[in-house]
Amino acid sequence: MPTVNLNKNEFEKLVGRKLPLDKLKDRISMLGTDLEYIKDNEIIVEVFPNRPDMLSEQGFARAFSSFIGVKKGLREYKAKKSDYKLIIDNSVSNVRPFTSCAIVKNLKFDNERIKQIIQIQEKLHIGYGRNRKKCAIGVYPLEKIKFPIHYKALEPSKIRFIPLESNKEMNGNEILDKHPAGKEYGHLLKDKNKFPVFVDARNKILSMPPIINSDETGRINDKTKEVFIEVSGFDYNVVSKCLNFIVCALADMKGVIYEISLNYWNKKIISPKLKPESMKIDINYVNKTLGLNLNEKDVKNYLERMGYNYKNKMAIIPCYRDDIMHKIDLVEDIAIAYGYENFKEEIPNVSTLGEEDEFEKFKRKVRDILIGFGYLECNSYNLISEEILNNMEFKMNNIKVINPVNMEYNTLRSWVIPSLMKILSDNKHNEYPQKIFEAGKSFGREESEKIGLLSCHGSANFTEAKQILDYLFNSLGMKYNLEEVEHDSFIKGRVGGIYCNGEKIGYIGEISPKVLENFNMEIPVAGFEINLGELFEII
Repeated sequence: MPTVNLNKNEFEKLVGRKLPLDKLKDRISMLGTDLEYIKDNEIIVEVFPNRPDMLSEQGFARAFSSFIGVKKGLREYKAKKSDYKLIIDNSVSNVRPFTSCAIVKNLKFDNERIKQIIQIQEKLHIGYGRNRKKCAIGVYPLEKIKFPIHYKALEPSKIRFIPLESNKEMNGNEILDKHPAGKEYGHLLKDKNKFPVFVDARNKILSMPPIINSDETGRINDKTKEVFIEVSGFDYNVVSKCLNFIVCALADMKGVIYEISLNYWNKKIISPKLKPESMKIDINYVNKTLGLNLNEKDVKNYLERMGYNYKNKMAIIPCYRDDIMHKIDLVEDIAIAYGYENFKEEIPNVSTLGEEDEFEKFKRKVRDILIGFGYLECNSYNLISEEILNNMEFKMNNIKVINPVNMEYNTLRSWVIPSLMKILSDNKHNEYPQKIFEAGKSFGREESEKIGLLSCHGSANFTEAKQILDYLFNSLGMKYNLEEVEHDSFIKGRVGGIYCNGEKIGYIGEISPKVLENFNMEIPVAGFEINLGELFEII
């Protein structure tokens, strides 16, 4: 989990109250964060992934001040209207299709605040941005930029600028091959024919996201008063929320936020979106979940201490919170404000004997066998992108999420192998062979437990996958047989249906070239998937 370094003096000014050291340590820990240490004028706090808004000095102080009752309630942020325009070209649709942007003026930077801005970017890149894959951030001095700005994709040879921390002009490919940032993050663009760039009205390149800014137009200093901020990525909701984390922190530095008109090829969006959202809250549900007897006044007070407003049985959620997806998230914050130390321990008035579920024992045995063969166990989400499922070239009646918060997780997976293919695709920059498996849930007409296994290296083939399958069934004391089948995810003639006691329980085969191409992979992949629940019933 990421840590945030706080300047204690600056932090206490932002909070609006100076607490005794022992009280400060206690309250930071009870906010739902993990205090590492306080030494002299430095505070280091570990922030959990669900609170990226606290990865800045301003954001952490905002939450803490509300929590201890100094500045309770909703902090509203507004953006002034402007004529600034950013034009998004259709060429980025297959590279890095979305951006959200803003202007912030009236800033007074010094070395400490520049250090804070760099920290916000770095921490958001690592955690919320998944090492820049999910989203990447650029901050630029406005005085060096002329609007309108264009966001488009160009061939690497046509991209030429001097990147930060360099004194030599490079093209796109040279940046990936020679620049430190290019070497670290180049795998995010390596298979693309075109790279995304921000270009101003004078045709000056501002940056090549998600790699590096231009040294000429992308470096802020203590003379910078106004900044242009962009966040690029693959989901507009994600980049929009990430932008809010940053502009709200800058607004807490007395900055003034201005809107930018984002002219996409098919629509127009005004950015940033700072309007609070609302969610209905059921007080009976709160009390039942927490085992308390709170009234409406109590709930209002606790919500305000966590930075919300409460009105007409609705919680008003600030624009910088992206973790409030369900009413249970509000209940969790009420519990934090009530104080975990104030909950009374109760011993249930029942007597029971616990025993491990037989299916869990069986599943653990299967996993241990595969680990013994040198395979690495993975754990991914039950929710997956519909695009990834479609990449398998195998049509199924997938269960979609209505109004998903994130398009990367908009469908319940119907089998496990697509998740494993995504993991292999994300790790092409790591050494081979890569041998992985996952035991997890899948969803079709009913929920089921399956295990998928994939081997990826230069000579991965059907024979290797069958050997592992043989070892697995021998270790379980079971027999199986294969029958020829057709399956669009696998190479024709190199795929089989796995049968046990006359029942079809899975597939084995070599992944087809078309599927490998969909996942931008060039290394052969072979493996199998078995319905563990059905196999357990047979046993």
